[in-house]
Amino acid sequence: MTLIGIEEHWTLDRIDKALRAQPPELRDDSLILNDHGDAATRLADVGPIRTAAMDEQGVDMHVLSLAPPGAQGLTGPDATFLARDANDVAAALVRADPGRFRAMATLPLVDPEAAAVELERSVGLGLTGAMVHGRTGDVMLDDPRYDDLWTVAARLRQPIFIHPQIPPHAIREASYRGLGDVAELALATFSWGWHLEAGTAALRLMASGALDRHPDLRLVLGHWGELLLFWHQRADGLARAARLERSITEYLRQNVWITASGMLDTAMLNHALAVTTPDRILFSTDYPFQSPSRQEIDAFLTALPGDAERAAFTAGNARELYGIY
Repeated sequence: MTLIGIEEHWTLDRIDKALRAQPPELRDDSLILNDHGDAATRLADVGPIRTAAMDEQGVDMHVLSLAPPGAQGLTGPDATFLARDANDVAAALVRADPGRFRAMATLPLVDPEAAAVELERSVGLGLTGAMVHGRTGDVMLDDPRYDDLWTVAARLRQPIFIHPQIPPHAIREASYRGLGDVAELALATFSWGWHLEAGTAALRLMASGALDRHPDLRLVLGHWGELLLFWHQRADGLARAARLERSITEYLRQNVWITASGMLDTAMLNHALAVTTPDRILFSTDYPFQSPSRQEIDAFLTALPGDAERAAFTAGNARELYGIY
């Protein structure tokens, strides 16, 4: 059975250096997580280290995406150049080994017009979809200036993966301080804050009417839906308040794909299948931040209801969504 991971991260040295060189008030503090253990080495490698890990897990293909915040974390005039550079490198990696790799684009959302142009250019390079984050500086993903980007994404049927990012400083001060540096960062990022940020970004995009204006827009959420699948009925009240054409539950079922992000929890799988359909869920390992073993992966796959659902989850849905043939 083919196994395609669609949330598998990498880094490019020049973008990493540019992100770390930003002034403290603009720097993404979660970059320190990329240095934990051997993560930096594994992120930088799209070669033998990565393919050996894939082989050990039984994973056939990685859909590569720049580790957060990607080029979106850059606010200077070089953001567009560095995003283009990263996409050129990613396209070359795919061309060199198309049997093992595909890649999402990174976009310079600091310049919305350039981001829309870059998405279209990246598709021409052979990349598929894009990974974005909910906020660029103080500008949220639902800001009207990004509507041209959604137009391009919907027209080209390119999935937009909304990935978590660290909360802004004001929210961190209000909600995440007082536990000590290590615990504060964990609470604000992988254990809680990241997922609230991504779920809120997706919910705001729905509430803005973006999916009514662009009914063919395809969104992807990691970590079993960034909490939205567990709160969908309550969130339906927002759809009524915003006078949307559909409920939040309907947007989740019709416009959103969900990936596991290496969280191989059968309770989450069963809940996802209770809210959405088997053609909307995808496998991923969240490399290198999660590293489920081959045995853990195989055991988890037995929890899928049947062979058809298993084939869809492991590769079929990814092939359809990301155009992998």
